[in-house]
Amino acid sequence: MTSTAAADGQPRTESGRLNLLGLDAAGLDGLLRELDEKPFRGKQLRQWLHQRRVFDFDAMTDLAKGFRRKLVDVAELQVPRAIFDRESEDGTRKWLLALESGQAVETVYIPERGRGTLCVSSQVGCALDCGFCSTGKQGFNRNLSAAEIIGQLHYATQALEDEGRGRRVTNVVMMGMGEPLANFRNVIAATNLMVDPYAWGLSRRRVTLSTVGLVPALYRLADVSNISLAVSLHAPNDALRDEIVPINRKYPLRELLPACEHYLGNTPHHCIYWEYVMLDGVNDSDAQARELAQLLRHIPSKINLIPFNPFPGTRYEASPRSRIQRFSEILQNAGFITTTRRTRGQDIDGACGQLVGQVINRRNQGKRGSPSANA
Repeated sequence: MTSTAAADGQPRTESGRLNLLGLDAAGLDGLLRELDEKPFRGKQLRQWLHQRRVFDFDAMTDLAKGFRRKLVDVAELQVPRAIFDRESEDGTRKWLLALESGQAVETVYIPERGRGTLCVSSQVGCALDCGFCSTGKQGFNRNLSAAEIIGQLHYATQALEDEGRGRRVTNVVMMGMGEPLANFRNVIAATNLMVDPYAWGLSRRRVTLSTVGLVPALYRLADVSNISLAVSLHAPNDALRDEIVPINRKYPLRELLPACEHYLGNTPHHCIYWEYVMLDGVNDSDAQARELAQLLRHIPSKINLIPFNPFPGTRYEASPRSRIQRFSEILQNAGFITTTRRTRGQDIDGACGQLVGQVINRRNQGKRGSPSANA
């Protein structure tokens, strides 16, 4: 069954029922008013769904039987299922999750000492066509519903519990497939649930939204959310960023940077996380490092340098390790906290969207009679 949006804005399936998993506190309040139920039932429901992860209404024993019957009539619960489940030699685990619409998205779990980070997708594909991103090369299909976004957290949490190794999700980053701010309403509802003390209860510092910089949506974000913000920068000037991140032609740096400063000024956060993918001979020179330091000199910042993960058809190559180290040293000498992100999961198609691309290719080959269709 495919999720759709009804006239009231609530996510529904083809059966006409509400997809209850994606309703945050405000969404549940609206449902309870329609059902003529007390507001406190919303807290109880969020605890059953997201803390205890109980999906059988009859098992929600502190809810009145009449209320449970109403829920059975109007709502249902869906969690994505895995098409592929791969674990890297470094412990990174990557799932390709099937949606009820027949499409699929990637979700990646990255274990580190003392924490486990889940990288979550917000769209099927992406319309922004950044040159270094394999997801963008697939084009855009649709936005995920809030239930499909939070469903990735549900699936990963259960899968990690089932493996019995004590691994768990402590951090969530909206850095998977898609541009989160292009799916604003559903991403906000899902991240609300992540930080809701009656749902997942994660700290706002442990939930991070990554955007290439949709400026109007950045200003809206400061009004409705206080999760951590990461910005995909990738270039120290407009001319180069226009090439690497085409949306920069619409929202150039002179508009993006004030929007980021506005977010800092209107939320409890102390810095912006800047993401900078290192492309050999493109954006990795000493001069560009100094230009980057100058660009960000007035903004409290932490800079993450990301080794490029090549994928089929890309024209870019990864910067050598020595070049990344030199770039980092220049930024650190300029006073910036700078981290070089470890390359993780290369043996399981580590580039975002790469696994989906392989599945699409296999399915297309299958339509032409290839035996790999069921691989």
